[in-house]
Amino acid sequence: MKKLLLLSALLLIACKEELAEAPDPMPLTAENVAHYCMMNISEHPGPKAQIFLSGVPDPIFFAQVRDAFTYLASAEQDGYVAAVYVNDMSTVSWDRPGAENWMLAQNAHYVVGSDKPGGMGAPELVPFSDPARALAFASRYGGAIYEKHEVPEQSFLAPVDLMFGQEENG
Repeated sequence: MKKLLLLSALLLIACKEELAEAPDPMPLTAENVAHYCMMNISEHPGPKAQIFLSGVPDPIFFAQVRDAFTYLASAEQDGYVAAVYVNDMSTVSWDRPGAENWMLAQNAHYVVGSDKPGGMGAPELVPFSDPARALAFASRYGGAIYEKHEVPEQSFLAPVDLMFGQEENG
């Protein structure tokens, strides 16, 4: 019993230390470029994401939340992820997603499958802190609402034909 209590206490301490390591999100600036395309992300509409890797002081920025999910699921992601932040779209507009309205990705409600393309023209995962705002967005633009762990992989791993804004069928 003592060993079980000791193990539980150690796990709790480790968990608290892991949470303490998570850096604060960085404000979006005109100098930030998207990880995949190296384009200035403030010039593109829709929500953005940033990922901090352990031991790296600056985040990796993404022009679309979808791209961040793809990165997390890819073999390219070889570092320990310290934190993932997404724009909270609850109180901002599509064309001005905000520079400092970041929230932890795991706390967001995501609208998936809407007809609003993301900043790079691909389908987007639209994050909201407020589930009522997510529902209002989905009612207006289509899509379904998911928690982070429920977002279907097909929504961010499926190939996209950007010339026509349609997913490929093959």
